[in-house]
Amino acid sequence: MQDVRDALMVARTSEGKLVRRPLSPHLQVYRWPVSMALSISHRVTGVGLALGTLLLTWWLVAAAMGDASFAVVQGFLGSVIGVLLLLGWSAALIFHLFTGIRHLFWDIGRGFDDRAYRASGWAVVAATVATTVIVWLVGLVVW
Repeated sequence: MQDVRDALMVARTSEGKLVRRPLSPHLQVYRWPVSMALSISHRVTGVGLALGTLLLTWWLVAAAMGDASFAVVQGFLGSVIGVLLLLGWSAALIFHLFTGIRHLFWDIGRGFDDRAYRASGWAVVAATVATTVIVWLVGLVVW
């Protein structure tokens, strides 16, 4: 096995001289900065929002079809799975909103120094959690 790895690490320069290629570390070696995690999460939540919109569409179509159809959808949305899906969708929507606002500040050239970069990342996380909790508390008290 070692011979195969050694053979794979050998390369040639443009002059034809044999050299050893450097090893590239894997993702487990790196410590993910908050901005990297937020960037990946922003893309994932974008996909989640698209899928969650199907749930919203189902709800709207059922409302247009009549009471029986609407009751089925409301029953599903009121179940544990439905509530968890709505919680995830609302958290994704709020997170995506705050990361989008962060990107708008970057578009005008603000927030690129290391301290602001990290602080705005953690502010997005804190604002997402706080806003999601507030939205759900208000939603549960009002409804």
